[in-house]
Amino acid sequence: MPNTIFIAEKALYDTLFDMSLYHPQATDWLRRLPDWLSSIKDKNRYAHAPYYASVIDKLPKITPMSVQLDAKDITAVVDFSHADFKKTQALIKNLMPWRKGGFVIGQGDRRIHIDTEWRSDLKWERIVPFISDLTGKRVLDVGGGSGYHGFRMVGAGASTVVVIDPSCLFYHQFMMIRHFLGQMTNKYGNYPVHFIPVGLEQLPMAEQGGLFDTVFCMGVLYHRASPFECLLQLKHQLKKGGELVLETLVVDGDENTVLVPQERYAMMNNVYFLPSVDALTKWLIKVGFKNVRCVDINTTTTQEQRATEYMTYHSLADFLHPDDDTKTIEGHPRPKRAVMVATR
Repeated sequence: MPNTIFIAEKALYDTLFDMSLYHPQATDWLRRLPDWLSSIKDKNRYAHAPYYASVIDKLPKITPMSVQLDAKDITAVVDFSHADFKKTQALIKNLMPWRKGGFVIGQGDRRIHIDTEWRSDLKWERIVPFISDLTGKRVLDVGGGSGYHGFRMVGAGASTVVVIDPSCLFYHQFMMIRHFLGQMTNKYGNYPVHFIPVGLEQLPMAEQGGLFDTVFCMGVLYHRASPFECLLQLKHQLKKGGELVLETLVVDGDENTVLVPQERYAMMNNVYFLPSVDALTKWLIKVGFKNVRCVDINTTTTQEQRATEYMTYHSLADFLHPDDDTKTIEGHPRPKRAVMVATR
């Protein structure tokens, strides 16, 4: 019997092939897909890849009784036997830490709640009132982690969602959740959500218009050493008139304010640029976006980001200054996130 990863990859090939019949840009994706998928399995690049794949192979073969993608937790109602319930509990913890979620698998007293570090539903609820209707849309989720928001996008009506993230762990977490969600299809007869284990910079650049109606990029921009290059790459994934939904860390200030942490920011060593909302607006306009607007600003709380049973490492509470929680432990402004919406 084909395993979960094989089934997922076949569905991805089928989707891109169908897209290529009407959108020639997808041919470039198909050409690169074998290398993208083989790279994530290369144990010389990702030492844990064989182990993670073995975890997926050990999951019990179960068909969900129902699936819910439009509520706080992505849920698969599964009728576990006692043995399969215990086995699944252990296998899920073999893919820790779980960062984005949550997820629920099972029912009754055999119900597993993967309580992730981030309450990702809170971010989604802040964003969804301000974005274009996703019904029937092709969507790209850049840096999508284990796929939580990608599944919510399908729950909001998207016809096809492609999640990209270069993390080997997140790729296999996605495959685990996909396993329990079963072989759901959209109204077009295709599996609706896929994961490609690549970074944004590896995607083909479509100068005349990309494949997607909507591109989400959440929690990525501040990790990029060249933010303008990142914004251009996002732009080129959108069709003309398509919508960018960008969520990123910001600081207070005017159009010339940008924080460049010299070392770490909130204990992260790969944070490069934190602009003000006004500066970020100028950046988006400079690379060619229109109708640029900030729709939400939110200071991250320890209710939204925290350590859990499924992410036992340090989290936001440990990254804030012990004497002044308006600052990070390094003395920078506490994490504040803005959501920008713009049109190609």
